[in-house]
Amino acid sequence: MALTVFGSWACSSHQGSGPAEVGAHLPLPARDITEAPPGPATAVFAGGCFWCTEAVFRQVKGVSAVLPGYAGGAADTANYEAVCTGTTGHAESIQITYDPHQVTYGHLLRIFFATHDPTQKDRQGPDTGTQYRSAVFYASLEQKEVAQAYIAQLTAAKVFPEPIVTTVEPLKAFYPAEPYHRDYADKHPNQPYIEMYALPKAEKVRHKFPDEVK
Repeated sequence: MALTVFGSWACSSHQGSGPAEVGAHLPLPARDITEAPPGPATAVFAGGCFWCTEAVFRQVKGVSAVLPGYAGGAADTANYEAVCTGTTGHAESIQITYDPHQVTYGHLLRIFFATHDPTQKDRQGPDTGTQYRSAVFYASLEQKEVAQAYIAQLTAAKVFPEPIVTTVEPLKAFYPAEPYHRDYADKHPNQPYIEMYALPKAEKVRHKFPDEVK
């Protein structure tokens, strides 16, 4: 790849992470990965409840799969019960499989930062704990540099009223979540948590990025 520079709630703390209203207008990334070999690519982001982030990215053009899971910790604690303690080092994350010739890594980052509050440390809304931290898990040097550059770009533009606390961490492993977490918002659209938090985030993407949704 090449870099281009352009001019039922099981977890007691899992109470809700509503869509952020800060950072209403995010610029396109000035730096992106624009050349990629044939075949799919993956990105791993953490932005609070993975039910919500999965619902956001499932509807993006060029995305073929979104898998909820855990990143940042060890294999023996990569389960929902353990991660909910906030002591495992894991973050609730999603692994996005996408066609880099249809949607770039930088564009995925833009949607990521537009649909959660990256100024909240170890929380999203009332969801608290390190497992709800804002994080980008990079699988390559290019992903790391693009993520760091976009955070710097957003900071310089003063898009958010508070400092961005999103961490940029190496992806050592991604552990898929238990099967009942998959497609959770689609399967439980009438659950109060989904109605209050996940569905508004999904709608926000359709409203803010109409040309980038399926």
